[in-house]
Amino acid sequence: MTSPIKVWLEAGGRLLRLRLARPKANLIDAAMIAALDAALVQHLPEPTLSGVLLDAEGTNFSFGASVEEHLPRQCATMLSSLHRLIGRMLESPVPLLVAVHGRCLGGGLEVALAGHLLFVSPSAELGQPEMKLGVFAPAASCLLPALVGPQHALDLLISGRSISGSEAVSLGIAAAAADAPENAALSYFNEHLLPKSARSLRYAVQSARFDYVDRVRTKLATLERLYLEELMQTHDAVEGLTAFIEKRPALWEHR
Repeated sequence: MTSPIKVWLEAGGRLLRLRLARPKANLIDAAMIAALDAALVQHLPEPTLSGVLLDAEGTNFSFGASVEEHLPRQCATMLSSLHRLIGRMLESPVPLLVAVHGRCLGGGLEVALAGHLLFVSPSAELGQPEMKLGVFAPAASCLLPALVGPQHALDLLISGRSISGSEAVSLGIAAAAADAPENAALSYFNEHLLPKSARSLRYAVQSARFDYVDRVRTKLATLERLYLEELMQTHDAVEGLTAFIEKRPALWEHR
């Protein structure tokens, strides 16, 4: 089976490139999660690595997670693996840059938010539409409030609306907007990371993020239990996911 991502090294081994490679959706499914996690496990310990750049093939970064894998019989395994990947990204001592164009939704945005610096195209569409399916986004519920504050985070999480790349910059979600976000991320790497000591960068990243990572990890464990033990026991959560798969309107019973 063809790998769902492409992995290579640039800049004499100083930059790890990771590319989602199943357009047009680039779904964050079990195979994609496993491949990303394996690449990070393999390469992050390399002592000369000074940056990671995650981007995507096609016209969209990612439509999100596999809805089928959110159904009760699979969601525990799916959430565990996704949250393990997000935890590894959060804890990476190597600066992790993410370049986003097109749609970046649901689990795709959660993965992007777990990176350290996000570069977006002005017209990109970023959103957490889970509430439209009757569920919520555990990782985004941890990451967004820390980035944009409780008011903006609540709006995005309960409305399910998408925002543009330009708005993402103004809210503090993204570091910069550029027509070619991959090139913007590469320029950042070349100017700010490549000239630095790879060893010293690791200490700087850990120092800047250690309390943030601890807070997110603690909250994420609590929200994962809330999702699995309470939300997924409700009628409407299963109905919303099933209706999406069956391409019909959900019939909410508010229970």
